[in-house]
Amino acid sequence: MNEAHTQTGSKIRATAVRTLMAVTLKSRPLEAALDDMATEAKLEARDRAFVLNLVMLCLRRYGSLKRLLADMLDSGLPKNATWTEAALITGLAQILLMRTADHAAVNETVSLIKNLSGKEAGFAGLVNAVLRKATREHDALLTKLNRTPKNDVPSWIYDSWAKSYGPANATAIAATLQTTPQLDITVKDKTTLADWAGQLGATTTPTGSLRLPLCDVTALPGYDTGDWWVQDMSAAIPATLLGNITGKHVLDLCAAPGGKTMQLAASGARVTSVDRSENRLKRLHANLARTDLRADVYAKDAARFTPKTPVDHILLDAPCSATGTLRRNPDVIWTKNEGDIKKLASLQERILDHAFSLLPVGGTLLYCVCSLEEIEGKGQIEGFLKAEPKAKRVPITASELGGLTELVTKDGDLLCLPSYLADKGGLDGFYAARITRQKI
Repeated sequence: MNEAHTQTGSKIRATAVRTLMAVTLKSRPLEAALDDMATEAKLEARDRAFVLNLVMLCLRRYGSLKRLLADMLDSGLPKNATWTEAALITGLAQILLMRTADHAAVNETVSLIKNLSGKEAGFAGLVNAVLRKATREHDALLTKLNRTPKNDVPSWIYDSWAKSYGPANATAIAATLQTTPQLDITVKDKTTLADWAGQLGATTTPTGSLRLPLCDVTALPGYDTGDWWVQDMSAAIPATLLGNITGKHVLDLCAAPGGKTMQLAASGARVTSVDRSENRLKRLHANLARTDLRADVYAKDAARFTPKTPVDHILLDAPCSATGTLRRNPDVIWTKNEGDIKKLASLQERILDHAFSLLPVGGTLLYCVCSLEEIEGKGQIEGFLKAEPKAKRVPITASELGGLTELVTKDGDLLCLPSYLADKGGLDGFYAARITRQKI
């Protein structure tokens, strides 16, 4: 391996290390951290993609990789050896979990440590020894890495899941981090579902999404013409629970990036979409333009917005911790804490109260979150129903979900755990409740 190639490889891996540290030590969102680090390093698209894949994998397996590393060291690393620890984690991920050539993972990780300023450069020999041991004992170490799924999530999150869903389900949810998520697609015209399944080589889920392995969606037929969009199977369910909405005015609160807005518009509704983030609304506008669908879009606070004309139904995809998307967005479980969850629950309560005030008698409000935290889902709705006598739960039925009885709670709410349908690729965690306003 020539020196220039090693230097390039070290720069790429240094970018991955810096990004991983930004997420785990400074609680920065992965996307923002990677944008900054990759831009500063002037990485090409291919190298940036490698960094993204590597950091995503490290975050999905972060707890177990840290535990394995600790077991491999006779004495722990000094507290200030943050670069060394992060570099070792990325190196172990490449050797044990990726198809990266062992010599590249070892040599280029060692090289980046050697080039550090300060005392950590002296740990290059240790890094070399640990990573070479990983190449020799690959199978045994991989078995050990995968043995205890609960290690891959912070203990406070695991304990929360165990309390809400039982230890077995909590462990099964954590185990999904050992798998790669699928790519789910929502087709604009449901009458063409079978045609698109054939063209894309996809399978059809019971709830009407198309599923295929992860790939570059922009290269697939139908993307440029806007015949479909990417949307996880579970996230595509709530918009289907409003019944026949042709000609109805539906308010989509916290709507960006627009998956549910497009579903509502494609179903014939007159849609008003609201989100406070102008930056996120850029994606919604782009998605509407690509799919040739229409909605009135406002950059406003959902807890205060009042539409110009009365609405018939409301879909509220409330801001949440997003812990249900842990496979696709593994940074969320390392950048959130219990205090964040409580703040989000308070915000959800305010938006829900306001949304219900806009709902007419007989209208339907769909409340949903892509969170596994009970305080944001079931707990939020139970508190709301107790406080609001005019609100009544309308149970969701398995027949509305393609017969998937496991997705319906005893109260008649939708609850998707990431471990459900594991043999078919799993799904994102999601909660939804259907409420109507009754006349008293």
